[in-house]
Amino acid sequence: MNDQTYTEQHPVGGLSARNHPKGTPSPARDPLGDNSPKTVMASDIKAGIKDASPILFAIVPFAAVFGAVAIESGLSFWETILTSLSIYAAASQYVMVDLMGQNVPVWSIVLAVFAVNFRHVLYSASIGRTMGAFSPLQKALAFFLLVDPQFASSEARAAKSGLRPAYYFTYAAMIYSTWIAANCVGALFGSLINSPATYGLDFILPLYFTGLVAGFHKRPNFIPVLAISAGVALIAWFMIGSPWHITLGGIAGLITAATLSKPVKHKMDEEAANA
Repeated sequence: MNDQTYTEQHPVGGLSARNHPKGTPSPARDPLGDNSPKTVMASDIKAGIKDASPILFAIVPFAAVFGAVAIESGLSFWETILTSLSIYAAASQYVMVDLMGQNVPVWSIVLAVFAVNFRHVLYSASIGRTMGAFSPLQKALAFFLLVDPQFASSEARAAKSGLRPAYYFTYAAMIYSTWIAANCVGALFGSLINSPATYGLDFILPLYFTGLVAGFHKRPNFIPVLAISAGVALIAWFMIGSPWHITLGGIAGLITAATLSKPVKHKMDEEAANA
């Protein structure tokens, strides 16, 4: 992204909350008052690196285990890496590899992967509202890179100081490159680990998702949305089975949040009503 593009998307001096385009964040301001395009971009890149760094410690073992499991399930090294490069959805990749080992029909594998990955449709619908600073091409790439930690961090960033491409893609580059690199390590040396469960590596995924969910505890209606979503997911687990409990639980949570939410009047509308 060049300085001209960044200046157009984030004009120096900022706009008031009243006339600022919806979904376009105001420039982050330096403590010394310097909010030039280069300073804003540098601040976003630094924040992206800072926010992504702790997540990498959870991703490395999780990604390495996938590389080992994929090789054990019959994929070649390059097939394993190509899967991660193209699909880039950890839970879906684990489901795919597991079903491949059970010799189920291809259409069943595709359907299961879609069911697990359906939550990303919900992610994109939510995060897309905050991408006023992204070009159409940047949005397309951003949605491809929209995995669970990316969504959680981007939502938090949007609420805090606005979401801009420099932050988003810095964070995404760190997560994506670490996932691929750890896949390679697992695919090459995973056979040295006889039982991942012995080291608690099989518990990384649920612990990781629990941490992501807990990060939204300050959001309005968090408790009822969580309770209904978890309840529907558990019922679906026992009545239908995996992986549909993930999709149905997510949809139930989305419907609950939409039902409980209240329309927010814009400041301009409130002033007009009081005039």
